[in-house]
Amino acid sequence: MTDFGEILRNIGEFGLFQKITLIALCFPNFVQTFLFASFVFIQSDPDRHCSTDWILTAAPNLTSEEQLNLTVPREEDGTFSKCEMFVPVSWDIDTIREYRLNETTGCQDGWVYGNMLYKATIVTDFDLVCGQASLVEVIQAVFMAGVLVGSLMFGPFAESFGRKRATQIPAVLLSVFTVTTALCPNVYLYLVSLFLVGFGAGGYRVNSIILSTEWIGTSKRSWGACVTQLFSAIGECVLAGMIYGIRNWRLAQLITAVPLAVLIIYIWFIPESARWLLSRGRKEEAKQLIVKAAAINKHPVSESLLDKVVNHIHQGNMESFGLSIFVTQLLYGVFEVPSVLLSMWLLDIFGRKILFIATLLIGGVSSILILAVPDSKSLVISQNTFYFCLIIMFMFTFINYLFHYVRLRHFCHIFSCCVSFFLDMGWLYLYGLYAGVVSNIG
Repeated sequence: MTDFGEILRNIGEFGLFQKITLIALCFPNFVQTFLFASFVFIQSDPDRHCSTDWILTAAPNLTSEEQLNLTVPREEDGTFSKCEMFVPVSWDIDTIREYRLNETTGCQDGWVYGNMLYKATIVTDFDLVCGQASLVEVIQAVFMAGVLVGSLMFGPFAESFGRKRATQIPAVLLSVFTVTTALCPNVYLYLVSLFLVGFGAGGYRVNSIILSTEWIGTSKRSWGACVTQLFSAIGECVLAGMIYGIRNWRLAQLITAVPLAVLIIYIWFIPESARWLLSRGRKEEAKQLIVKAAAINKHPVSESLLDKVVNHIHQGNMESFGLSIFVTQLLYGVFEVPSVLLSMWLLDIFGRKILFIATLLIGGVSSILILAVPDSKSLVISQNTFYFCLIIMFMFTFINYLFHYVRLRHFCHIFSCCVSFFLDMGWLYLYGLYAGVVSNIG
């Protein structure tokens, strides 16, 4: 059977058509880093004291210092309490001054913040301090959970409904819920909206890489993932400058939504993957797109070569493993359930640190040993290794969330760059071997 790569070699492996498609699909990744602004640029324990304006009804001319002395208790070190106030009373100001207040309670009317590095953060807007401070740690986990669920759901979705559709829907979700996140009146709606932002971001990132890469020839296929990473890296640099100038998380979210609104307009004109169309028997649509790509690249494709390709329909992904599609699907679930349960059990026995190190060592040794695997067995072994790498990534994200100490968190961020690089290279290697066969599984 004539390989689709031969078509790409004739129309141009990385011509103007592929470059436009790649840049258009990668551009949102430049903006996606801005989504981190709301929960990365925060002061988790800002200077503050309870709002005690109730006393101003008795004495409207009190200075700020007098108001604090009369209404807020002091800590052992002499500073004003950040989480407690004296219980409000209906006495006149002279009685309050004479007898003083002794009974304390938690802040009833919010907080007054001072010495802030930012104009507004989720901590100050939603009062995520004192009894609500634990929610700050939950927020990043909620976002990452959304990314994980989106990646897992839109992978199989792309196989059934197409790469283009699996890119368009996450793009719309990402754009809409970026705006709603900025407008949330409380932290609970914010968490729901942030999860959906992560859901869209995860689905878009996975399928945008697949869609762009399936149009690129073997010699330039690495550009599909590497340019995506490049846009993200540049976006992180711009994010630092944007927050330095704005210092308001809601405004940052709304600014992020502007280029995403442009994405919603042009995403409908992104071409579908011709590989996927051929695998679904939609030969005429695939032929039209190939001819269009050839015209834009100014490399006409011969009718005879085109007919050879479009007259051969690729089999579905799971069927290509040599097993019944139903048996293969069952095996996916059968293997995953015990692996998750085993992870839970091993975490209790060995702890996070030992198990994490062991997992990395096993993954590294396995990657070396795979060189000895015969070509006839490489498909199954490579796929299992790739799954193992994904498990490492998700374990690492979980550990990165749990260890909240500053130095260890910096180490986690640095090491995550290495993990991301390893996974990108592994994905590109597998895609180069099995383009159109296992690409959507990742």
